[in-house]
Amino acid sequence: MKTIAFGCDHGGFDLKATVINHLQEAGYTVIDCGCDSTASVDYPIYADKVCNAITEGKADLGILICGTGLGMSIAANKHAGIRASACENTFSARMTREHNDANILCLGARVIGAGLCLDMVDLFVTTEFAGGRHQKRVDMLNALDA
Repeated sequence: MKTIAFGCDHGGFDLKATVINHLQEAGYTVIDCGCDSTASVDYPIYADKVCNAITEGKADLGILICGTGLGMSIAANKHAGIRASACENTFSARMTREHNDANILCLGARVIGAGLCLDMVDLFVTTEFAGGRHQKRVDMLNALDA
């Protein structure tokens, strides 16, 4: 089973327990990178923690939740080796893994509800990278990190 690093800011805190419990009930190990309340915090701190868990080999994938998912995706994509996608529907959550080999799913708690969130999380963590013609493009993305 995969290990999933999870992080959120105050905007995503209300979904935190729901997502973590859901993943743990499905058998995944979850690394909780914070935050720990609805008090205002700076999202780049938590994006950094999740990215580091992935690049250091402690986690296979990551999930980041803020108000829109956009700030977290911008912060996460500043890290070499990270391919983070802000998604608002199940098709995008599946395709970003299948075609882009994304390793972080970014979600907006103010954009989607808990049910859709969990559906997207399930698709993201269970979908495998298709490789093939997509590998060349992922290699090109990785080369941009250099």
